[in-house]
Amino acid sequence: MTELLKKLLAGDRLALSRMITLVENQSDKLPAIMSQIHDHLGHASMIGITGPPGAGKSTLVNRLITQGRALGKKIGVVAIDPSSPFSGGALLGDRIRMQDHASDEGVFIRSLGSRGALGGVSRATRDVVRLMDAFGMDWILIETVGVGQTELNIMEIAHTTVVVLTPESGDTIQTMKAGLLEVADLFVINKADREGADKILHELKAMVEMSPHQNWLVPVLKIQAFHNVGIEALVKEIDAHQQFLQGSQELVVKQAMLREAELAELLAEQFREKFKEALSSRPEIKALQKKVLEGEISAYEGVLKIFPKLTKP
Repeated sequence: MTELLKKLLAGDRLALSRMITLVENQSDKLPAIMSQIHDHLGHASMIGITGPPGAGKSTLVNRLITQGRALGKKIGVVAIDPSSPFSGGALLGDRIRMQDHASDEGVFIRSLGSRGALGGVSRATRDVVRLMDAFGMDWILIETVGVGQTELNIMEIAHTTVVVLTPESGDTIQTMKAGLLEVADLFVINKADREGADKILHELKAMVEMSPHQNWLVPVLKIQAFHNVGIEALVKEIDAHQQFLQGSQELVVKQAMLREAELAELLAEQFREKFKEALSSRPEIKALQKKVLEGEISAYEGVLKIFPKLTKP
């Protein structure tokens, strides 16, 4: 494992691929891996690409890769796909959708199955992003599952979140209700050559201006990713947001928020594992679970009785 880590930090793509597989399989070596790469993090810009199904997120990611490479950036892509119900693996092949970059040594693309994760982001995503950061990527593009109104967890990973909509995205009030107004650092209206693009542009701008979050005025851009129109302007706005974060306390606040979310997630995962172990080894815990399942006591009462038993030293 030490040799594999050395190869990863030296820029060995095969080592990166193997490390990502360990992350996906939730290897018991994962805590040690993450601890050892901790001091090698902080170089990459994490850019989330999210939005409803059919918005053209993958096409946009493809264009951003091209633009980033023209700027000399090393780019990692984490594409979260709906999981196969049989294998748990990614169902869609993003390598197929991004064939243009398959032979580029400066680009590394990995599809991850969502494995039922809420928010369009898989559990492994955060750790895969870290591995790519330690590997030396400049940009890490994170494309979420197109699940519409639940793609909010991207905030817990990305520094800059681009919300991709289309003229057909519907009533923007629904977008605001979905929480995307709070998630977005940039709004992009893709397929802007279609009817209704100007309408949704003006509505989004009006909502942004009424938003209480005025430290960063969220840009609203029209693009046509398929025709490569507006991508340069989008990259400039992404860079402007990164500069804004670095020039204020916002980056410090955001990084603390990301770490808090990770700590909460890991603690919850540890507690779930401890509960599973207790069910098989401690009859009193199993008996309390049985009482909850049979309706003898409420779930709340069950938690009050089980939690102290699990947390005793």
